[in-house]
Amino acid sequence: MELKGQHVTVAGLGRFGGGISVAKWLVEQGANVLVTDQASAAELIDSIEQLDGLPIELRLGNQRVEDFTQTDLVVANPAIPIGSPFLQAAREANVPITTEIRLFVERCPAPIVGVTGTKGKSTTTALLGRMLATKYKTWVGGNIGGSLLSDLPQIEPTHRVVLELSSYMLEHLKAMRWSPHVALVTMVAADHLAWHGSVEAYQDAKRNIVRFQNADDIAVLNGGDAGARSFAKDAGGRVAFYPLPNSKPFELALPGAHNQLNAQGAFAAANVLGVSWDDAQHAAADFPGLPHRLQLVHEADGVRFYNDSIATIPEAAVAALDSFPTGHVLQIVGGYDSQAPLTAMCNALTERAKAVLCIGAVGPQIAAILAESVSQTAAAVYECGDLATAIRIAKQNAAAGDIVLLSTGCKSYDQFTNFEDRGEQFAELARQD
Repeated sequence: MELKGQHVTVAGLGRFGGGISVAKWLVEQGANVLVTDQASAAELIDSIEQLDGLPIELRLGNQRVEDFTQTDLVVANPAIPIGSPFLQAAREANVPITTEIRLFVERCPAPIVGVTGTKGKSTTTALLGRMLATKYKTWVGGNIGGSLLSDLPQIEPTHRVVLELSSYMLEHLKAMRWSPHVALVTMVAADHLAWHGSVEAYQDAKRNIVRFQNADDIAVLNGGDAGARSFAKDAGGRVAFYPLPNSKPFELALPGAHNQLNAQGAFAAANVLGVSWDDAQHAAADFPGLPHRLQLVHEADGVRFYNDSIATIPEAAVAALDSFPTGHVLQIVGGYDSQAPLTAMCNALTERAKAVLCIGAVGPQIAAILAESVSQTAAAVYECGDLATAIRIAKQNAAAGDIVLLSTGCKSYDQFTNFEDRGEQFAELARQD
């Protein structure tokens, strides 16, 4: 669609700027832009300030159906469910609906490598971008936190683009019947069930990353994960599993076997595009990791504090626990009750943690499960309620060589704005005397 002179509704500005980049880009294309959001102007003040001075109409705190039906195009924030009544109204009025990521994909002249997975996709995306940059001019964006729309004039066919693709993005992209040239899948469990409605719908959205590949495309799948392996039957092109045969371990600054696996996945995808193991090792060696992902935020008296707030499912909390020596981790767990099964995480904590500090709505349930252990070496359990209490108790019980680990296995919505807010509060509390 030619955007100049078109009336475009951007649905969802977001408190963290989800609609800012696309709104700015649409103005640059000559579109008449209306930004609408259910949140009020007071709640969105930081995002609004970034649009100051631009010819953009704002409709905040009071979304109207006519803004979705009496327009030429709707650009939806990917977090808006497909079944939203506003998007449904747009469809009934024959108004096309798109997303920021679709606008980019439709216009990108370079081959795209897409990365998805329930966990590990952001770190893998960042590592893959570093590895590909040893051979190509490389652009990294998508769910990892940056729109590439404004970079389109600089992207050339010989470049490579790496996009982290969430289940939300992939669900919205399904109508385009597009999959990336190289698709990398880290692991597939259960997540975002409130948005998708079921585990099956969530995983089906993820499958769009390989579903529309052709014979020249490649699906790179985690061979050790049953969920990722199952994508092979949907792939239209060649399938490769990782770790690759005879691939050596990478020397990484990042702790944890799961980060070694992330690096192996990134290499497998980079390797099909011609990157050697030596170049991949050079690119990965000094990668410090991403915020909120086993991020070392403080060290005092031999005790290290790691922020792994991104661990919003039990499997991720166990992976973080396994990154450190048994008996030396004081782990903070709990949060919003998303009905995820907790038994396996609790068994791992009982066997391998020094102490478990339970917070949030699901904290008492975790503490009750842990209390059933009859092992003489079971971890000490503290029902803390909130994060500040958990860190205070952790500091009282940690000794030199121990790890205080925020890796909750639960979402943060009950006590925090999001996982970033939880991680930042953890870091601040860790640094306090």
